[in-house]
Amino acid sequence: MKQYKIAVAGTGYVGLVAGVCFAEKGHQVICVDVDERKVETMKNGICPIYEEDLEELMQKNYKEGRLDYTTDYKSAYKDADAIFIGVGTPEQPDGSANLSYIATVSRQIAENIEKDCLVVVKSTVPIGTNDKVEQFIKDFLVNDVKVEVASNPEFLAQGTAVRDTLQAKRIIIGTESKEAEKKLMEIYEPFELPIVSVNRRSAEMIKYASNDFLALKISYMNDIANLCELVGANIEDVAKGMSYDPRIGAKFLNAGIGYGGSCFPKDTKALKYLAKQHGYKLKTVEAAVDVNAQQKVKLFKKASERMITFNGVKIAILGLTFKPGTDDLREAPSLDNVELLLKNNANNIYAYDPVGEDNFKKRYPTEINYVSTPEEALEGANICFIFTEWNEIKEIKPEEYKKLMKTPLVYDGRNIYDVKEMEEKGIEYYSIGR
Repeated sequence: MKQYKIAVAGTGYVGLVAGVCFAEKGHQVICVDVDERKVETMKNGICPIYEEDLEELMQKNYKEGRLDYTTDYKSAYKDADAIFIGVGTPEQPDGSANLSYIATVSRQIAENIEKDCLVVVKSTVPIGTNDKVEQFIKDFLVNDVKVEVASNPEFLAQGTAVRDTLQAKRIIIGTESKEAEKKLMEIYEPFELPIVSVNRRSAEMIKYASNDFLALKISYMNDIANLCELVGANIEDVAKGMSYDPRIGAKFLNAGIGYGGSCFPKDTKALKYLAKQHGYKLKTVEAAVDVNAQQKVKLFKKASERMITFNGVKIAILGLTFKPGTDDLREAPSLDNVELLLKNNANNIYAYDPVGEDNFKKRYPTEINYVSTPEEALEGANICFIFTEWNEIKEIKPEEYKKLMKTPLVYDGRNIYDVKEMEEKGIEYYSIGR
């Protein structure tokens, strides 16, 4: 196996996981970030994000000398064989992707590389961005070196990012030359995974098309769940019946209060924006976005119909992150619902999440009471909202709600409990599609 000297720009989910996994597979990796304190934290073996197995692999590969971290991008880029760009492409108000971080890194690369180099964009970017990145780097090149740009979108899920990288179903690479294709294939050779090699624009589109298809699937099931409630069907039975069809599959059929996170919301809006720029209307994706926006606040609307006021009422919130296994709050349904509760004079909210509390405090430092156990949140509560299906929450037995709450009124956005059992235990229980 050929060992490559790899620099990774950005140490968020995409960049850090990629860098650590490349080191784990034997490459020499240096991760670049602008935040000095963050770099020092990582050098000390502390992972800046909550992600299973990541911290252990960071410590192992740093100790074994294959992995390092720096703010000195000049030295990191100048003699790298390949530079992977994993910086953020945040959503702008119109739904388009903000490419300013990509541009900054591209300029730094152009001004500092001193040998032939393959630049690989892992960040999710609009179709055609890799072409622009290559031209931009060539426009600002200082030294007489050859640069090619390749697309290598990531398909990791938060909470399982390391496993999704090391045991990926496929690796997508988009190149415009045999030389770039060969180099990228050699970098991924030790992973021993299927590689799909296409041109750059197809690789960029595969990322959006894949994520948006899964978002469509979720929104479709939520739409069906809402109809199930009206006609007396059970969405879980419906999903079970559908799952046996191999054309449909069993994944992403769980109804709930919508998708969140860093990918699906951003990528659906970005593809919708891209289509609009080309004079095309992506009706299916637009429908998924609309359904998801309504689904997120479905429980609040149900509760509003039931309650005369939220003022002076103790409200328990179980789960803050957009899904279990991560401390990420991006587009989490809890944010939309807490905002609505506060706007409707809720002044006695108690929230529990095993890992998301610190991030939530950054948004709501004083408006909410944070507790260390679900039981503390439920004690004496008049109403309970379940937004994340953490195991710590799923382990609460139905009778505990009856025992702990002043009025056992539960709105479950993740369909954790059996409807009949909750009713038998004397709990007024609302879920999705049942």
